[in-house]
Amino acid sequence: MAEPQPASVQEGIDPEGPPAPTGGDARKAAAALSTLDQRGDDATAPTKNIDQDALSNAISRLELTSGKVTPGGEQQKEREAEARKEKERRAKIKVDAQDVGLLVEELDLTKIKATELLKAHEGDAMKALRAFVTANV
Repeated sequence: MAEPQPASVQEGIDPEGPPAPTGGDARKAAAALSTLDQRGDDATAPTKNIDQDALSNAISRLELTSGKVTPGGEQQKEREAEARKEKERRAKIKVDAQDVGLLVEELDLTKIKATELLKAHEGDAMKALRAFVTANV
């Protein structure tokens, strides 16, 4: 059984705190983020001058570290576009019901898997059979 924690320790909070920012841009970003944490009534709170560039840099860094944005975002978009094109191409390929039946019978596949295999190989049953056999050797 777990021992109770002392009252001074709060779960999920780093006792050392966040690392100190280094460099001018990092300090500006930290200052911009800290101003967002301050709360006050909207009517009584004075308007704050926030460095928009520092704030946007800080947010982009947070997105990079949290995994929301990848440094190779353009490459990811290209891969997604190619995958969409391939999916559209496969959707246009017509497969023969006899070929689907052949793959279901000989390879013990479901009709859906047999259809996908045929579409991946331009509807050619021989190419699909060869690819399935060589992939499973």
